Amino acid sequence: MTFFAVVVRGLLRRPMRTALTLGGISIGIAAVVALVGMSRGFEKSWQVGLKARGTDMVVSNMGGGLTPKPFDAAVRDRIAGLPHIAATCSLLVQLTGIEDSDLMIVSGREWGGFSWSNLKLISGRMPHDAAEKAVVLGRTAAEVLKKKVGDPIQIETTELTVAGIVQGGALVEDGSVILSLSLLQEILGSQNQINAIDIRATPGTSEEQLHELSRQIQQLFPHVRAVTVSEHLSDSEGFRMVRAMTWATSLLAVIVGVLGVMNTMLMTVFERTHEICVLLALGWTRARIMRMVLYESALLGLFGGILGVTLGTIGAHLLGATPGMRGLLEPDLGLPLLGLSALIAVAVGVVSGLYPAWRSSRLTPSVALQSG
Repeated sequence: MTFFAVVVRGLLRRPMRTALTLGGISIGIAAVVALVGMSRGFEKSWQVGLKARGTDMVVSNMGGGLTPKPFDAAVRDRIAGLPHIAATCSLLVQLTGIEDSDLMIVSGREWGGFSWSNLKLISGRMPHDAAEKAVVLGRTAAEVLKKKVGDPIQIETTELTVAGIVQGGALVEDGSVILSLSLLQEILGSQNQINAIDIRATPGTSEEQLHELSRQIQQLFPHVRAVTVSEHLSDSEGFRMVRAMTWATSLLAVIVGVLGVMNTMLMTVFERTHEICVLLALGWTRARIMRMVLYESALLGLFGGILGVTLGTIGAHLLGATPGMRGLLEPDLGLPLLGLSALIAVAVGVVSGLYPAWRSSRLTPSVALQSG
């Protein structure tokens, strides 16, 4: 019998216990894949949305929330004339419940600003002007809210009309309710308040010039931050908190998997004491005994990781398709994340097997004679 056959036979000795251990590992790895994939997908959807609008830099006050804090709209007028700025567009963005949807992006955009230009009509029309009590819906938002052109839509206490359905070129755009900035300010009672300014740089502006522009804006207005699109979400305390909570929750699930594998391997060592002692008597070295136990625990981790990656991928896609999440994000499940999750599973197996492997290597052949 080959060394690998001995390892596999050890796992198949108690198939139900092995299956339960694989289940514990797979749940932990599935949590890593699903939670981290959803978190990354949320950030990616916002970044792609900004790029779809042709935004090069964002001025905002990203505090501890997922949306920026409001500030005075006069900031836009004072920075519009700075060097390397081709156009600006003020926005007021909220994450709020709309009718039957618990969470929806409501985007109030400066009328005539460039952030309207990426919207392509699928049906209906654009609002006639900034004062018309009308909205356009991204195609995903229209599906989630079950709205068509001409239907009423309730935002806070104000009833508006769906003027058109649009495609925005990004998931976050397609999942938004879009209306004029002045109309949303009136609905929310936030006159002269905005929470973001999209900046489009002049053609040929270098990265160094953008950073210099950022420095100038922050000197003028210390209470806001001007950052490039790629830096916008990474500098947000809210998104950093979401990432930290995601990994913390995943770590707890992984720790449960570690304890499950360690328990299984210890039970295996206790049950196979006679067998291990016989192998030692036949000439197996203590190092080889340790490798046998570690290979068994590593295989448990590997198979649990494969199962966990599969379950996590399915779970993330199911979560992304729920009414509460649809239109806000789609999971970012790239090969790096899936590969990292599988490596974590193998590491869980190896770490969990270290003590049982050491324990097995301390046995002596005389124990086999004593146990008969």
